[in-house]
Amino acid sequence: MKKKMNEKIKQIIKNKHRRLIAYTLLTVLGLAQPVLAGGKDDPLLSKVMIDQLELRDADDSNPLVLEGQAWLGKDLHKLWLKADVERVAGETEELELQALYSQAIAPYWDLQVGLRQDSKPTPSRSWAVLGLQGLAPYFFEVDSALFIGEGGRTALRVQVEYELLFTQQLILSSELEANFYGQNDSNLGIGSGLSDLQAGLRLRYEIRREFAPYIGINWQKSYGNSAGYARKAGHDVQDTQWVLGIRAWF
Repeated sequence: MKKKMNEKIKQIIKNKHRRLIAYTLLTVLGLAQPVLAGGKDDPLLSKVMIDQLELRDADDSNPLVLEGQAWLGKDLHKLWLKADVERVAGETEELELQALYSQAIAPYWDLQVGLRQDSKPTPSRSWAVLGLQGLAPYFFEVDSALFIGEGGRTALRVQVEYELLFTQQLILSSELEANFYGQNDSNLGIGSGLSDLQAGLRLRYEIRREFAPYIGINWQKSYGNSAGYARKAGHDVQDTQWVLGIRAWF
């Protein structure tokens, strides 16, 4: 009797193990939905990211540059805000704001649509935005956007960033940005085709993951008609700047 009871217990345990293994396999394959604590598997989240808040050492000025972004939403749908500001001698010389709706279309990739407003320099410009942002193979972060403005104006911006970790806290970030325009805009000193390139290296130390001071170097150059407009205005076509700044998020 005792022997039969032991065999029955062993059989029950085997069946439980089989069901557990089967459920685990189905979960991995996406055929079973695990029960999450609290039942909230897609909460409302938010993030504010200051990518660059830095002082640049230029030949004729020391501009203060802010590049940041923030988002609010769930896993697949988000509202994004992006800002690009440059101030020189206490005055805002460049101010660009974007408000975007973001939809996840693939793992690590979002399609974004919305509006961009360039308030500075004047005259101001307004654009519709169609963008693609995500993580490319080999961990290259890509942010690209097509802009369509009034009067048939078009522009394309491509930004690529790659991070090299020396340690868990010491990180070298390399960045490249290219801007293209469909037509000349003499009022703003922008030429058609490849207008400008900007590249930078920034070495940061993450005191905490959310806060990191950095030092680096930033290089930028104008091309084509944009370079011609710059020369006529008495500006440099090419410039290399040392930078000192902080990167933070919360």
